[in-house]
Parts: sequence; structure tokens; C-alpha cells
Amino acid sequence: MTEERTWDVEEALAVALAPDAAYAVVADVRRMKDWSPEVIRVWLRGRRFVGVNRRGPWVWFTTCRVVIADPGREFAFDVTSFGLPIARWGYRFAAVEGGTLITEYWSDHRRTGWRRRVAELLGLVFTGTPPAQRAARNRAGMRTTLVRLRAACGGGP
Repeated sequence: MTEERTWDVEEALAVALAPDAAYAVVADVRRMKDWSPEVIRVWLRGRRFVGVNRRGPWVWFTTCRVVIADPGREFAFDVTSFGLPIARWGYRFAAVEGGTLITEYWSDHRRTGWRRRVAELLGLVFTGTPPAQRAARNRAGMRTTLVRLRAACGGGP
């Protein structure tokens, strides 16, 4: 029996900052280690950065490229590993009473062909997570990330 694959995940939480200020916090990717349950280090190189991640005994790195940088509205980056497309991670910002609704989203780019199989195998080896379980793991990580991000932004509205 095969599990139904989830390709896209979103989670949202309001913070007590204006959209431009919330965007500035998120767009400083060096701080991602402060709220992500997996990121332990980020090396920034212009619009590109390398993320070092850890979950339990598994440690892996990713190469990321900022693809959307629209202050106060959206910030997103594409993730690759060994040159293979992995995913897009992003954040949308919408003004709400007393602050900003931040929506974190993830879209799996491992969808077709031989690259998918290789990327999924690498993902399993480096993260310990089977492909069909990655969306659920990411959703849980997003919830943790957003709660920590809200604390860093001074709470919620």
C-alpha cells in the first residue's frame, strides 16, 4: 500500500509587527537557526546561502537561492542539494488588525524523472525521512518555526 503524497504545505500565524518589519526579520536568513527546528547554521552569499540542517543524528546541507524578495509581501527561496531541485520555501505577509499574518509555505520540487528518484534517495539518506512523510514533518516544523518567529517578533496581535 502506498501513501498519498502531499506536494505543498502551508501554515500561518499572526505576529505583532507591521508587514515590512516582519518581512525584515524573516528575510535575514542568518536568523533562521533561531526559530527553525532543523536549521543549525546559515552561510549567506548575496542572494544565495547554504543551510546546514540537523534532525536527531542526521545532518545535511542545502544550497538556496532567493527567488522572491518583495518587502512586506513575500520572501521565498529555492532549495537544491548536489544540484538537484528539492523545494521552494517561502513566506507571505498580510496585514491584519494589530500586526501581520505570516504564511510559511513549502512546495516539493521532486516531482518527476530520474532527478526525483535521486533527490528522494538523498533526502532519505541525509534526513532520515521517507518522501511520503516529508510534508507531515515539514508541517510540524513550520508550526514550531512560526511559534518561535512570533516570539522573536514580540508576540501576536
